[in-house]
Amino acid sequence: QDFKNLRALCLSQGLLFEDDTFPAHISSIGPNLLPEDELRRVQWKRPTELHRNPHLIMDGVSRFDIMQGEIGDCWMLAALGSLTLRKQFLEDVLPKDQGFQDNYAGIFHFRFWQYGDWVDVVIDDRLPVINGRYLFVHPRTSNEFWPSLLEKAYAKLRGSYQNLNGGYLSDALVDFTGGIQVQFSLKDPPPDLEEILKAADKSRCLMGCSTPGQASRNIELRNGIVRGHAYTITGAVKIRYKNGWTHIIRIWNPWGHGEWKGPWSDESPQWDYVEPKYREALLRDKDDGEFWMSCEHFQEQFSWLYICNNTP
Repeated sequence: QDFKNLRALCLSQGLLFEDDTFPAHISSIGPNLLPEDELRRVQWKRPTELHRNPHLIMDGVSRFDIMQGEIGDCWMLAALGSLTLRKQFLEDVLPKDQGFQDNYAGIFHFRFWQYGDWVDVVIDDRLPVINGRYLFVHPRTSNEFWPSLLEKAYAKLRGSYQNLNGGYLSDALVDFTGGIQVQFSLKDPPPDLEEILKAADKSRCLMGCSTPGQASRNIELRNGIVRGHAYTITGAVKIRYKNGWTHIIRIWNPWGHGEWKGPWSDESPQWDYVEPKYREALLRDKDDGEFWMSCEHFQEQFSWLYICNNTP
């Protein structure tokens, strides 16, 4: 589908685009994702019906815009969280020539890397809701719609929303970058894991990680870590601590809340031994899903590390 031609046609006819290839219908959600009574109650609403002043992007694109919905697509959202940190990749996926302010015709497009090419995926902006509640990813800011629309385009690429329910973080990283990904088992990690993480962060690689366990159960441990879940790695630094140095890693949960409660977490006493200027630069004490932890605890709690960049 040609985005520019379709939009021009809709604008000339004064119509809002309706995508026959991914219709506002149960078939686009998938038959087994939700209980039947919920499926029957799904309504498809455009952002202009959900909010009186919708925007595609407000104040730039950030991982904190994303809050996972009722679908197990943490693997895709963890990759997306990483993408928001890397503007050079982001512009390939999220074209700038669209929005709700100029030339709005209910049509949007996003690009994903598939089998050696960038594929342009066109969608209409009708989103599935029940009683005004978003079924899938929802924005932290009520009138910002890029996460919901991008998720819809990725669901179309994969055939349905149901096909996003479980997947591989490594696949999503490649689909968002056209890059090369490498994965490390944390059961048998490389001896220089700390240096690998720091170098990958410095090289502006996309990074993610996952915990062991069954993805379908969403069991949250007492320490705040969710089993069978994918997370984004958003930073890796070596800082002065007490009389020496220590490596700490910053990790983000695509739920948009729910954090590690152990050493180096937001409220932990370890931060009292860090120089105030570094503490202020690194620590965000909010329940936004993001937290720091030591490299040792990272290896204990997580099972896989994924790193992706446009060169090996």
